[in-house]
Amino acid sequence: MNKRLCRKTNGQMLCGVCNGIAEYFNADVSLIRLITVAAGLCSAGTVIFAYLAAAVILPDEKQWK
Repeated sequence: MNKRLCRKTNGQMLCGVCNGIAEYFNADVSLIRLITVAAGLCSAGTVIFAYLAAAVILPDEKQWK
């Protein structure tokens, strides 16, 4: 099966980016969200910009089906 990185609409909180990353790497979505928030607080906005860019660039899971 081909793994594809995409935003997941099932269980999303904001845009589904963390949920899609967690599914792609087979990790817990809460852990990915905590890492994202912690990195966002420490990096003066770089992670927030990257998250917003991923929300725009990554396709929705419905587009792959």
